[in-house]
Amino acid sequence: MNTSAATTTTVGSPYERLAALGIILPPSPPPIANFVTHVIEGNILYLSGQGPREVDGFMHVGKVGGEVGVDDAYQHARLTGINLLAVMHDALGDLSRVKRVVKLLGMVNAVPHFLDHPSVINGCSDLFNDVFGQEAGQHARSAVGFGSLPGNITVEIEAIVALRD
Repeated sequence: MNTSAATTTTVGSPYERLAALGIILPPSPPPIANFVTHVIEGNILYLSGQGPREVDGFMHVGKVGGEVGVDDAYQHARLTGINLLAVMHDALGDLSRVKRVVKLLGMVNAVPHFLDHPSVINGCSDLFNDVFGQEAGQHARSAVGFGSLPGNITVEIEAIVALRD
């Protein structure tokens, strides 16, 4: 499931690592309700939950462990990570301001008997490790199952990020 190409590459800026992975950041997805995409308080960036939205607005939906398999859901979590990076870029102006990804909360829209939530959320965690390197990208994390998510999306992930002084 790990499709990362830069796991051994920690040289260069986050943008150089994104380019090496063949990723172009999309526009920052807009909020879907009455909230903002991010809040900066002191040297901490809080990112609201994002989902697996494609650039054209298409959202991946369905129950993981039912009509959606783990491999597809991993890719949805990776896409969600790309959307989080887009919000980070908009919020900070430069991803090099990220000192460390502190914490992720990964929510999986899963059938009741599904047990492999961590493998799904690894899609985002692996991406962050690739983009920011092991030291800054590795983070605390929760990967949990939910009975439903907004719009029946497969995954939603929020993040807390420490910023450089």
